Amino acid sequence: MKKYIFITPEGTTEAPNDLYEVNNMQVIGIVEDVTNEDEALKKLLIENNWIIDAEFNIAEFIVYEIL
Repeated sequence: MKKYIFITPEGTTEAPNDLYEVNNMQVIGIVEDVTNEDEALKKLLIENNWIIDAEFNIAEFIVYEIL
């Protein structure tokens, strides 16, 4: 079975001093015990309803297999 990490360029993060909004990549989630990327994405979305609620564009997701 495989493990995947999903990241997105969407959204921003606040700097620790709260003075700046930082554009960066954000980790959306890590999925384990799947056979391929498609299965990983389905599992990610089923287990994390907030992704759709937050209106992330899943077409923007970048996925890497974690070895």
